Amino acid sequence: MNLERPARTEIQPPRRENSGPRTEPWLRGTLPDLPAEQRAVLHALQLAREDLQRCCAPLREGELYVRPHGLASVSFHLRHIAGSLDRLLTYAEGDSLSEGQMRLLAAEQEANGSKQELLAELEQGLTSAERRILAIAPARWHESRNVGRKRLPTTVAGLLIHCADHTQRHVGQAVLTAKLLIALRETGSA
Repeated sequence: MNLERPARTEIQPPRRENSGPRTEPWLRGTLPDLPAEQRAVLHALQLAREDLQRCCAPLREGELYVRPHGLASVSFHLRHIAGSLDRLLTYAEGDSLSEGQMRLLAAEQEANGSKQELLAELEQGLTSAERRILAIAPARWHESRNVGRKRLPTTVAGLLIHCADHTQRHVGQAVLTAKLLIALRETGSA
């Protein structure tokens, strides 16, 4: 297995498909010059972007902050995805969280900002995460890292993989909440 840094790879915007089932990023043959593990993480972030854009499109401004049946709001998930990627990658890069990152964490549940602002914040977080993931050489993936105040042990690879699975977990919750909000609106229960 080649552990050298591959040639610079740009993340391509998703292809727009007008008919038929949507093809997920991992089935599009993109990023072939990257190691499979790195490619899988980047494909998960691309899929997150597409799924969140699709699920948020039909939502009205105020619906982003609604917590149907006590579920977390869609806005929380959008902010949490961007913020958690920043925090996880800070640990992967061997750094500690800043006071600014901790303030953003505390503000993730605040109900402010327009739909456009929330989606822009998400896009900025995903784009930054993709760049940072590409900048971490595969030769460093085995390096030990510590997470949080308790300094729980992991590796760079563990953090990168968690970026993918944690993001997808929150995407699923945001999609479910968005679908529920739309159903409640359509039945007049909202």
